[in-house]
Amino acid sequence: MLNDIEFVNLFSAELGEDYRKAKSYVKDVPTQALLHVRSFSHKLTSLLAEPKKIRFESPNLYDRIEQLNQHRLINVKTTRALHKLRADGNRGAHPEKYHLTPEQLQQLSERSIKQLLSLVESLFVSVSKQDKPEYYFEDFDSLAGRDLCYRAVMDRDPESQYLVGMSLKTRALMQREQEHALQGSGDEAVEERSTASLKQASYWFAQASIKDLNALFEHGVSLIHGYSGETDVIAGELAIAKAAEAGIANAMALLGYFYLVGSEQFEADSSLAQQYLSEAAKLEQSEAMANLGVLYYQQGELESAYKYIHRAAQAGFPHAQYHLALMLARGEGCEQDSIKSAYWMAEAAEQGQVDAMFSCAQGMLHDDSAIGQDLSQAEAYLREVIKYGHSVPAMIELSIALADGILGRIDVVSAAALLKMARERANQTELDVILPLWSSLAQQVDAVLAVTNSKQELLSLNKAAELLSEPED
Repeated sequence: MLNDIEFVNLFSAELGEDYRKAKSYVKDVPTQALLHVRSFSHKLTSLLAEPKKIRFESPNLYDRIEQLNQHRLINVKTTRALHKLRADGNRGAHPEKYHLTPEQLQQLSERSIKQLLSLVESLFVSVSKQDKPEYYFEDFDSLAGRDLCYRAVMDRDPESQYLVGMSLKTRALMQREQEHALQGSGDEAVEERSTASLKQASYWFAQASIKDLNALFEHGVSLIHGYSGETDVIAGELAIAKAAEAGIANAMALLGYFYLVGSEQFEADSSLAQQYLSEAAKLEQSEAMANLGVLYYQQGELESAYKYIHRAAQAGFPHAQYHLALMLARGEGCEQDSIKSAYWMAEAAEQGQVDAMFSCAQGMLHDDSAIGQDLSQAEAYLREVIKYGHSVPAMIELSIALADGILGRIDVVSAAALLKMARERANQTELDVILPLWSSLAQQVDAVLAVTNSKQELLSLNKAAELLSEPED
């Protein structure tokens, strides 16, 4: 009986190679696994278009999937499955931006492999024109990681060194994201682990940078951000520029950004910014598409701005999805469309974009038609915004909701704790909002303390009163 890799190879030898690589990286380099999942999805759209000789109008994977759907070459189920794999692949490129832990990233990559296999199974007969054979799924193993390390150390293979560096960098950035969320908790272990991982990543990027252009780009980034403990911004920017001249998409996107806003080595130059961002955008680099949209927006070319921000949003870039929602709400470069605006705002929120999560939470809490409905999603969004964005407005919003029972329960202790946290971080404008709420909640607590006999309630109210006691000057 065939195993799953042999089964996918029978479906398509080219896709089988991407599947094999994706599966081999799941345990040790899950980001690389997800990037191969995305590559598989892209090649699959070409395979599905081939019989009808469909010529794609765009290299963008979102557009290709939609074009296949419009030509009725794939059904709704297949369309959804391809979009899901596309989104998972995008998460693999920047997992720290989606607030993923290493464990969640590995689970995501395992799940994506199985979804990809299920998609192949559903398409096998129609694409291969063969009966579907029996096969079994071989479990994931950790051989790829060990093999990578061996080739990086013993063979000094540049690609392996680069991939080891990427694995370490990804782990470190996710650790840093967790560290940022726990800021002020006194947990130093996370910081130490992330710092050590970044130093190791920096070493491997430097080793590989002589022969591997992707590693040269990452080496430049590591120099700018001081992964090794010391920064060298000019050398880093020059390394990125060299990789950009060689056609590396991420390097062209970053060099374009340097020219967009100005940097240590490169003065702002809108013409060169447009040149490099456009080249990176042609290669589906989502941040380049988004920044190209920003450039056109700044120049007042709203239709072009909308075009590129829309493409970046379709490619799964959360910040572009948020800004697209704003443009649709205002009718900037497009027809005003509140329904589409709400859709893209929800998409960005689902992917962890902090401003979008806050906007969606506010919309849910202040929707009069939502009275009596489950608002747990709004609460979850606000807690994420507070955790990762340390947002004072989110602290205020959640405090009010808990004090007023909007979430289906009254929790004055949590409301008081949130107000206290907000007050410690607030600017003057925010303080002008907080202080009346502080006074009102303190009066509410005192009023209930005066009449209650419940021991449990007294315990909670006294804790809230303690939190709301005026800070000493």
